[in-house]
Amino acid sequence: MNDILFSKNLIKGKIAQIIFEQMFREQGEYTVIPFGYENILPEIFPQRNNFEGAQRAIDNIRNAPDYTLISVKKEKVYLVEVKYRKELNIEEIKKIAEKQIQRWNPSCIFVATQNGFYFDLCSSILRKNSIQRLGESLIAKEIQNKYLILLNDFEQ
Repeated sequence: MNDILFSKNLIKGKIAQIIFEQMFREQGEYTVIPFGYENILPEIFPQRNNFEGAQRAIDNIRNAPDYTLISVKKEKVYLVEVKYRKELNIEEIKKIAEKQIQRWNPSCIFVATQNGFYFDLCSSILRKNSIQRLGESLIAKEIQNKYLILLNDFEQ
């Protein structure tokens, strides 16, 4: 993969993460906590040779979900991996779910696509062979529509 394509995909992934974070913050039902390796690894990586178990910790953190969602009523906690895909490919999502569930069970996947948003538990994705659309019980349709327009603006 050339450098420009890699950078373009990295930027799209960050856009999906920001959209995920903003939608859930705007809905107001969950506290959104960045959890992924981008937020944790810079603190540990320079010390990788200075303490026992650092490399194993780094390997686990590299595969950490991007966010933790905690319901404001303190009833639910979700570990969420966020992905951007131009189109939904369930076979690819299942592979991501399989990898995710090995280290972080239970965890969820949020997928931002040009056609809408998807959100489901990894175990459910593997069991049903599909991922459900982001429900209005999590994010109101008006909020989803607003952020879908924003996401698609970046594809222009």
